[in-house]
Amino acid sequence: MINNNVFENKKAAYYTLGCKLNFAETSTIGKQLAEQGVRKALPGEKADICIINTCSVTELADKKCRQAIRKISRQHPGSYVVAVGCYAQLKPDEVSKIEGVDLVLGTGQKTEIAKFLNSFAHARNDDRIFVSPIKDIHTFTPSCSKGDRTRYFLKVQDGCDYYCSYCTIPFARGRSRNGRIADLVKMAEEAGKDGGKEIVLTGINIGDFGKSTGETFFDLVKALDKVESVERFRISSIEPNLLTDGILEFIAQSRRFAPHFHIPLQSGSDEVLKLMRRKYDTHLFASKIQKIKELLPDAFIGVDVIVGTRGETDEFFESAKQFIQSLPVSQLHVFSYSERQGTAALNIDYQVSPQTKQERSRQLLEISDRKIKDFYRSQVGTSRQALFEHTKRGNKMHGFTENYIKIETDYRISWINQLIPVTLGSFNENEVTMSI
Repeated sequence: MINNNVFENKKAAYYTLGCKLNFAETSTIGKQLAEQGVRKALPGEKADICIINTCSVTELADKKCRQAIRKISRQHPGSYVVAVGCYAQLKPDEVSKIEGVDLVLGTGQKTEIAKFLNSFAHARNDDRIFVSPIKDIHTFTPSCSKGDRTRYFLKVQDGCDYYCSYCTIPFARGRSRNGRIADLVKMAEEAGKDGGKEIVLTGINIGDFGKSTGETFFDLVKALDKVESVERFRISSIEPNLLTDGILEFIAQSRRFAPHFHIPLQSGSDEVLKLMRRKYDTHLFASKIQKIKELLPDAFIGVDVIVGTRGETDEFFESAKQFIQSLPVSQLHVFSYSERQGTAALNIDYQVSPQTKQERSRQLLEISDRKIKDFYRSQVGTSRQALFEHTKRGNKMHGFTENYIKIETDYRISWINQLIPVTLGSFNENEVTMSI
């Protein structure tokens, strides 16, 4: 446990599970503690404070969080363990009972972690959970993180008002809210001056940007495109009904926004989309993909799909699979449906067996494998700009082109965090990388 002088000569270890937004928020927590004099523990060094930023998007995510907390407690015996994030917000009592956990902070408290550490380092066992009702969370805390990779992650939005039938995110994150464009532009400019060449815009439902400020996501895109200190921006994920033609047309002629899109489909069956309470149908989704390919034929398009949701009959899945096969997308991110307490999907009678979920997932992953290999092959011989990363594997280094092609080449220290003009050569199908 930490002593009365909470922050004196203390070392902290940070662990993040889940989405890119969590990584950005963990970075902000780290900066706050650093301002109090807490330094980041070095690899192999025992930390005095452990911060675990949790995820709860599926039951598997909950399980991984429990395993991570126990592992971290063993790695840092005697440390003060703080659990924050979505799992902590949704199931605080469950999290508090995990061996080693000293403090549980909800969505509204995690950005005030220094205050809680200072006040509750010696809290009683029955007085170590601080979670506000989600209806009382209205504030937005911007975050920008570098992490261990070359690209930065800029949090521009939080929360969600959609309440899809299978999803607990609105209960963990609260209502949609965002930062002001002027403030976010300033953070991007500072990241660029700090050496950041690429920034990924993150949020829960970033296309819904503007609920707090009366601005729009398109306004934000246009403002960031003028930031001279940053070479490249990416949009992490955006709902198809919020990806307007105006945004696509702007990105097609943009100086800085990458031709890279991550768009959740979730199901290729209109019947299942209705059960999910999604705000679009397959016709709208297909039209968005077609528009992207017309404007940006070499764009990378990643698509989220959930298999085995309640109500997904064999007939509906076959229809969904055929639709997905027809889409000119680059890759699928396939998830198996997970029962989540408190969601409307539990009222749907028809259930899919675990074995069927596994088989459906396998079929879609096979489609994804074909699509990404076809996309890579189509890029052989094209000229791109690759941003190379710090990571060294043997004598090789990796980077990504503007359209998210992963490059493998001989290690050159001078290329780290540099945009290098490249011509794409052969495609390594086993590693899904390209040489130059």
